[in-house]
Amino acid sequence: MTNVAITGASGRVGREAIEAFADREETLTLFSHSESEDLETTPIEISDREAVANALEGQDVLIHLAANPDPRADWDAVMEPNIEGVYNIYAAAVENDLRRVVFASSNHAVNMANTVSPTRPESTVGSPDIVRPDDTLDPDTYYGVTKVFGEAMGSYYAKRHGLDVLNLRIGWLLTRDELRAEVADRDGAGERFARAMWLSPADCRQLMRVSVTASLSETPLTAHGISDNAERFLSLSETLLELGYRPQDDSAAVLE
Repeated sequence: MTNVAITGASGRVGREAIEAFADREETLTLFSHSESEDLETTPIEISDREAVANALEGQDVLIHLAANPDPRADWDAVMEPNIEGVYNIYAAAVENDLRRVVFASSNHAVNMANTVSPTRPESTVGSPDIVRPDDTLDPDTYYGVTKVFGEAMGSYYAKRHGLDVLNLRIGWLLTRDELRAEVADRDGAGERFARAMWLSPADCRQLMRVSVTASLSETPLTAHGISDNAERFLSLSETLLELGYRPQDDSAAVLE
C-alpha cells in the first residue's frame, strides 16, 4: 500500500487528484492552506518548515500542489509559498524517506517566447514554437520563475539524494463549459492559449494517477500535462512514452 500526501488538496487540481485515487489501494493524506467546508483536510502553512516535516512523516509519495497560482502575482506574493515552501517540502521528503515527489510545475515556466506580450502571460502568438521538456526554461512571469526554481530544486534533490522527482508542467484545468466560456470572452491570442493549454478534468485525473504509479526511466523527469489538443505546442510525446499517459480529450472537439 502506498501512502500519498497531497498539498493544496482543496484546489482545483487537488480535487481532481483526490478523485483520481478513489476506489484504489493508495491511502491519501490531504493538506490545504485552510479548512474546507466540503473536504476533510489538515490545514498547513507550507512556509512553516517544522510543520511540513511533521506532516510528511509516514508518507511514501508527495503530490505537491500548494502554491500561489496567480500568474500575475507580484514577487512578494509568491516568494513564501512558491520558493520557501518548495525548499521545505523537498527537505521534508528526504528527512522522512519519501521515494517520490510530484511537483506541480506550470506551462508558465516555458511560455515567454510564445506569448504575444510579456504583460499577457495567458496569450499565444499565431505560430507558436513547439516546446519540449528539455528545452531551455523560459518563464513568462514571477509565478513562472518560481516554477523554474521548483524544477531546479527537484533536480538538486534527485541528483544529490536519489529522490524520484517528476516535474509536471500543468496546463489550464477547466471543465468543458468553462473552456467554452473562456474562449467566448477572449480575443484571438487568448483563445489560442486556451485551446493549446486545456487540461480536462478526466485527463487531469489520469495524469495524477500515472504520476504516482508509473516507473520513471530517469530522475528528475519533466513532462507536460495537457489534454490531446490539436492546437497544443507543449509536446506530449514524452508524457505518453515515459508515463503511459493517454489523454482522451481535445479542446478543438469541444469548441467545434
